[in-house]
Amino acid sequence: MNRLPEEFLFCLLEKNKIAEEFRLAHIRLSECEKGFSCSCPFHAEAGKSCRIYPETHNFYCPVCRIGGDVITFLMLTQNFSYEEAVRVLAERHSLKLPDRGELSAQTLEKRSLCYAINRETANFYYQNLLHGSDRRGLAYFQQRKLHPRMIQKYGLGYAPDNWHQLYHYLTQKGYSEEDLLLANVCRRSEKGNIYDNFRNRVIFPIVDMRHRVIGFGGRVLDDSKPKYLNTSDTPVFDKGRNLFSLYFAGQNAPSSLILAEGYMDVIALHQAGFENAVATLGTAITPQQAQLIAQYADEVIISYDSDAAGQNATQKAIRHFQDVGLSARILHIDEDAKDPDEYIKKFGAERFRQLLHQAGNATEFQLDRCRNGLNLQTENGKVTYLRRSVQVLSGIGNTKAREFYVRKKAEELSIRPEVLLQQVKKYAAGRDKKERRHFFQTEVETSFRRQDAVTPEAQNHLKESESEKLILGALMRFPEQYQDLFSRLLPDDFITEFHRRIYEMLCQVLPSCTRFIPSLLGSALSPEEMFRITGIFINFRDKINPRAVQDCVENLLAEKNKTIDKTNLSDDDLLQVIANKKKITRFT
Repeated sequence: MNRLPEEFLFCLLEKNKIAEEFRLAHIRLSECEKGFSCSCPFHAEAGKSCRIYPETHNFYCPVCRIGGDVITFLMLTQNFSYEEAVRVLAERHSLKLPDRGELSAQTLEKRSLCYAINRETANFYYQNLLHGSDRRGLAYFQQRKLHPRMIQKYGLGYAPDNWHQLYHYLTQKGYSEEDLLLANVCRRSEKGNIYDNFRNRVIFPIVDMRHRVIGFGGRVLDDSKPKYLNTSDTPVFDKGRNLFSLYFAGQNAPSSLILAEGYMDVIALHQAGFENAVATLGTAITPQQAQLIAQYADEVIISYDSDAAGQNATQKAIRHFQDVGLSARILHIDEDAKDPDEYIKKFGAERFRQLLHQAGNATEFQLDRCRNGLNLQTENGKVTYLRRSVQVLSGIGNTKAREFYVRKKAEELSIRPEVLLQQVKKYAAGRDKKERRHFFQTEVETSFRRQDAVTPEAQNHLKESESEKLILGALMRFPEQYQDLFSRLLPDDFITEFHRRIYEMLCQVLPSCTRFIPSLLGSALSPEEMFRITGIFINFRDKINPRAVQDCVENLLAEKNKTIDKTNLSDDDLLQVIANKKKITRFT
């Protein structure tokens, strides 16, 4: 098992405190017994289910069952590999990394390979835009009135109308076909032939917060479909967890970010001096992207198109921002312009700045949408309008803000504020109850599937699986007593493969460690496995007593003995079975 040296790991965790990492992500913490609590950043909730345990450097949410350490947190929020998260945390405090052999070399090499290929590919597209024989890409950017310095700043490029030009360029650099497929700069046809992923498109390189090229977006120059094409998921790229131009927008610690709809909108905004603009990567905003924005700003200004699709996307974005506690305002471009790029070209940057100041908040946007498609001159229209308004008002978490909008809407509808407020509270209570019921129904339906992802055998061995968890919890809670348990229980006595593997790891780790925390196993576990170990570590710490551990050992040994056909036992095997029965002693 490759793992980080204990001394280095504890130093890394002490210097990069888990609570501070949550605060850096703009997650509000409240003090509680043994640490802090907060609204879980990994699922939508109004409460504070997530707990942070500074003493053991862990966080854990019992509702969505996600937990880990500061390394896991960076992996989840920044889309880092384990190795990258360790490197970033070490660089913050100038800690010398252990030898590369201590980390997962295979994962690191795949990611390094993708970064190198993306860098070469970006350079190929950039040079082709400026110096290639096909000038259509450059003509497109010139027509959009893009300044040469913006082309250079973003490393914009052009993919030639050729099926294999990039392929030949990269293979001459020494990269194999499998390498190019891994980075998704090339694809394989159904006939098995390799071809360039992007052709006859202007190219927008996508970079991470360390300014490494992680993927590409490509836009056609005609009416062909799809209009935009993006890199698929690779070892370094997940379009649902990254944002275009966040590297540039986050440089000056902005108080707010502008969320635009497309790459060209963002670049036009930066060119006009609004360098706090970002965009999603060809899809509607995801919860992970909302959380990412919340790490860099206290407010987001949504600047989507005013058509039906843009308004629906705005509504979805508002919900995600509400879930992460981020204030949102909505930009209205009512004049003769469809997007920020066109507006700035027609009316100038200063008029757009005034437009930003006038942006209304998300609640007002949602309340205005309640009128859509209704005839308020009819009784039916008024009732529907009132019902929609109640739904929006019930979603306002801040009590004072809710009462303000209730009074405002009551005046508009000519009804008493207390009557409207009563309806809002009633609807909110019913909705909360319905959401809780739906959530727990979903939990019940998916719990076994989630369990099967890590311990598939548990479904048919629930009693033994629970016994294994408590035994592992006992070892983690009382590592100094490992010898007694190791002498009585072999890894082969475990039913589930995952628990058996963890037991084997503990057999290796505990003899030499001064104190146990789940992070000691982190480098050998996937995030999902780390969630499970953290859950065992947290949930079983108060359930461990000598009698319980003894019962669990008996359960496992009894189950193993059931499977042995005693009629075919050798004398040595029979003696081992008897020894197993005798060696069940108290865990003290």
